[in-house]
Amino acid sequence: MVRLATDVGGTFTDLIAYDEETGKITFTKTLTTTDDQSTGVLNTISDACETSNLDLAAVDFFVHGGTTVINAITEWKGVKTALVTTRGFRDVLEIGRGNRPDLYNLKARTPPPYIPRRYRLEITERLDGQGNIVTPLVEAEVAEVADICRDAGIEAIAVVFLHSYIDDRHEVRCADLLRSLLPGVMVSTSSQISQQWREYERTSTAVLNAYVQPVIDRYFRNLESKLTEIGIDCPLYAMQSNGGVATFNDVRLQPLTLVESGPSGAIAGAVRIGQAIDAPDVLLLDVGGTTAKCSLIRNGRPQIVPEYKLEWSRFSPGYTVQVSVVDIVEIGAGGGSIASIDDAGHIHVGPDSAGSTPGPVCYGRGGTLPTVTDAKLVIGILDPENFANGQMVLDIASARTAFEPIALALKCSVEEAASAVIRIAEANMINALKLVTVQRGHDPRDLSLVVTGGAGPMLATKLGRELNVKSTVIPVYPGVFSAWGMLAALPRTDLRRTLFCEMDNEGLEKVRSEFQQLIAQAEQHFNVSEAAELHLHFSVEARYQGQEHSVSAAFQLNDTVASFLDTFHATHETAYTFQLPESPVEITNLHLQAEYKSDIIALSEIPKEKQSVIHSKKGVRDVFFGPDYGWVECPVYDRELLFSGCQLEGPLIIEEPTTTCLVLPGQVVEMTSTGLLVITELE
Repeated sequence: MVRLATDVGGTFTDLIAYDEETGKITFTKTLTTTDDQSTGVLNTISDACETSNLDLAAVDFFVHGGTTVINAITEWKGVKTALVTTRGFRDVLEIGRGNRPDLYNLKARTPPPYIPRRYRLEITERLDGQGNIVTPLVEAEVAEVADICRDAGIEAIAVVFLHSYIDDRHEVRCADLLRSLLPGVMVSTSSQISQQWREYERTSTAVLNAYVQPVIDRYFRNLESKLTEIGIDCPLYAMQSNGGVATFNDVRLQPLTLVESGPSGAIAGAVRIGQAIDAPDVLLLDVGGTTAKCSLIRNGRPQIVPEYKLEWSRFSPGYTVQVSVVDIVEIGAGGGSIASIDDAGHIHVGPDSAGSTPGPVCYGRGGTLPTVTDAKLVIGILDPENFANGQMVLDIASARTAFEPIALALKCSVEEAASAVIRIAEANMINALKLVTVQRGHDPRDLSLVVTGGAGPMLATKLGRELNVKSTVIPVYPGVFSAWGMLAALPRTDLRRTLFCEMDNEGLEKVRSEFQQLIAQAEQHFNVSEAAELHLHFSVEARYQGQEHSVSAAFQLNDTVASFLDTFHATHETAYTFQLPESPVEITNLHLQAEYKSDIIALSEIPKEKQSVIHSKKGVRDVFFGPDYGWVECPVYDRELLFSGCQLEGPLIIEEPTTTCLVLPGQVVEMTSTGLLVITELE
């Protein structure tokens, strides 16, 4: 049987198919169709059928990831939405938090809410902080709100009542009434998405979920219909932002769980690669056509943030949502990132990208502005005649012409200008990688760097050397790795619940009792009879008495108060460089990660030849290593012809259908038994 994954990126849409019986891998890439991403998905499937004889009738598992949700939010392409909330709290969404994203940046401004004030509607009701009814829900006001929404043409409604994370009876009743009064209008309750405190964050989460829900519902129904038409009749899953997968039906109800759908596929794949090289601590860098994304994996598990900030910057606090998202730092630096030079003579790379249309200048699709891909072509790393396995011939003359204005401004050669652009892109990526390591209290020297994406392996070895990592790893199929990683992800749900108590013997029993309830909820979600069918991971968010925010510490059901406090103190010290062992510790939130045990993609063993690597050598190519070294002749190898155990010393180039890897002088690359390229510094 065949497991199939598709990933929609900013430039390319990728497909990878894995035959569970033979281990055969089929992959393809097509340009992303921005108007309707499902068209690009169908294009990749059609291409795989034509070029690789993909048997759609054999597909028994399908998973899809992409940018549909994040695009709808950032481009303001959701639907007309209303907020129904407790009387007196309609402006919580606009007030937000008073703290600035950058303490001394007086230019920071709060972004506009997705729902204008006239559609933020109030209803009389009130629960207290323990969930007791203070003021009953006035149902007659619900009918009045329904009339307003009907007249305004509202397509989705978010219902957010105060303290509903403790008791959601008023929210559920109000939502039921609205659905009966407004057939066809989608209604989301905050308690359906988040069982955590903080009214602003919960309101923002429910609003954004409602804002995109009709869009995502239509998208997945349309995609499901098209897949059925072409003969794919199997369970359909979507890649979630927490590193796991969920059914199409689940994500249609909670589309906000897909906000970082595509990147989390690469992280799930990096976990699998870490297992293969026996490295539980892995730093991932995924460089596509538009962005570079990095994330840290510790003890074989991705780092999860309980709150995700959309469009956060030094000038804006963005939009906070209470969904579990893998901890990703993302910057606008990819293969398609546009290079420019300002009036002061400073080079800038990104965040603007040439995307898939028109693409880099060398693609010959109408692009005129130089990009990182053009720079790599100019300095010789890319083969203009064999790009993308020969599917595209690159125009090196046009790429050189595009760099002439930068070269003129810098008073240098075109090659030196292209090399300078690459160094700027690398510096941007180094800064991003340090954000998830050094600034989180982790030493890169203890990590293995896994680099993926179509543009990543061209930059990988320089970044690995700069960070002084243990090794730099180029996994199998790096150009379609996010799709590959989706086949390494398990069905998963993240359950969070707010619980306030002190960590003492009584508090510990409360924590255990609440976790047992969450386990039962996970069993019901996956329709299993016992927890043994699930992988369960527990964590507790706690803080020192008097603190505002919490840190998440690992928890075991057999923990004692003392053992958990030891874990919490160490976690707090990693995050903030200090601990207060004499201070009381308060619990604020519980988190259960539940994964359903099922099959994932395997790494196939490759043969270990006794012959020379000469047969894998394709030729030689001159590469420009900067003004200090000039042009250096580099042998070029075909990755598909390398064998297990072979070792090669740089400088050299390794080509494969989806990417090109540059190995620097002073480095050695080894092919593992499972086809991974592991690059280390020569001693």
